[in-house]
Amino acid sequence: MKISMIGTGYVGLVSGTCFSEMGITATCVDVDVEKINGLKKNQIPIWEPGLNAMVKRNAERKRLFFTTSLKESLVGAEACFIAVGTPPDEDGSADLKYVLAVADEIGQYITDYMVIVTKSTVPIGTAEKVRKTVQDALNKRGVNIPFDVASNPEFLKEGDAIDDCMHPDRIVIGTDSDRAKQILDRLYKPFVLNGHPIIYMDIPSAELTKYTANAMLATKISFMNDIANLCEIVGADINMVRKGIGSDKRIGPYFIYAGTGYGGSCFPKDVQAIIKTADENNYSLEILKAVESVNNRQKETLYRKLMKYFNNDIKGKKFAMWGLSFKPNTDDMREAPALVLIDKITKAGAEVVAYDPVAIDECKRRIGNKVTYAKTAYQAIDNADALLLVTEWTEFRVLNYPKLEKLKNKLIFDGRNIYDPNELKSNGYEYFSIGR
Repeated sequence: MKISMIGTGYVGLVSGTCFSEMGITATCVDVDVEKINGLKKNQIPIWEPGLNAMVKRNAERKRLFFTTSLKESLVGAEACFIAVGTPPDEDGSADLKYVLAVADEIGQYITDYMVIVTKSTVPIGTAEKVRKTVQDALNKRGVNIPFDVASNPEFLKEGDAIDDCMHPDRIVIGTDSDRAKQILDRLYKPFVLNGHPIIYMDIPSAELTKYTANAMLATKISFMNDIANLCEIVGADINMVRKGIGSDKRIGPYFIYAGTGYGGSCFPKDVQAIIKTADENNYSLEILKAVESVNNRQKETLYRKLMKYFNNDIKGKKFAMWGLSFKPNTDDMREAPALVLIDKITKAGAEVVAYDPVAIDECKRRIGNKVTYAKTAYQAIDNADALLLVTEWTEFRVLNYPKLEKLKNKLIFDGRNIYDPNELKSNGYEYFSIGR
């Protein structure tokens, strides 16, 4: 089988590569000439464990191709996946201009029956807009070529995307066509040999499923952060509360860790988009509006703790920051709490010296020299007034106390609750965390 994957961002590149790993011929398309030329040389534009080797292996075996020509990618393809960006518009709704531009181009070039699959996270009704756009393009050509449209939302976690794609716990497909279902069954059969299901449904339900999943996970995070703030006020320990509720099978142990708030490419924009969809239909999603409000507030929690400790005056001070990406195992800094913290601290007149295992180049691209960048974690703390732990990379989990002596003050603010308060106290450190 042959497919076309349009878009080489996180979703498109990982999905196309994983399809090729299963023996399917995948052609990945992007308008970015520099990116495509780099991919042909095995230069991967995103940091994802295992992706580099998989791209190289399948490109060498002539199962994975890269091109800037959408027309070329459609030749012989049975399915075409639209995996381009849907950035939030100014009002929070998903911007569909890239999706519909691709749909128009598909309509200009298809010559045989094809399943056109929306892989991007899109609001309800997008598939019908894609269908109309493709048909309009065919009408302009004066040709009658059959096609179907389907919705196939992705559920990849950055940092675990390869495993999520190769061993999915479920595959959601929205379609109203038996012919499309047969093609998608064949495409996805290798991925569900582990017994996990392909869940077929109507297209609007599939489109809403992705938003609902991310909104639920975001809700769990904001809920726990709100409870963590209450724990600090009443003298409880959020880690004990988490263990107490996480053992309840109805709740489960996942996404109930307190911290500095969620970020990344999915949760913030998807929560905004589903709120906007409801507003457009004259319904207010009050719980999700609260989720968003709590999260925005939580991103400032380490700054508030810092200001309280230093009596609201940090001018001229120097702070070490460990972690820049919104979570470990990625260089993604979209909506990262670190960006909010950096902005607050530098505006208050203090200096930030930052270290991250992989996200420094991305940080430089976003904010330039607003902070000083260290080559190692312990170089960052040299003569700093305090250490701020923002992203829980594994290399930060065990502290090297002799190297930690370079801190001017024995003061640590832990935004991810990864350290033992008693251990730090016994080593002479003042320690502040979330909800403890």
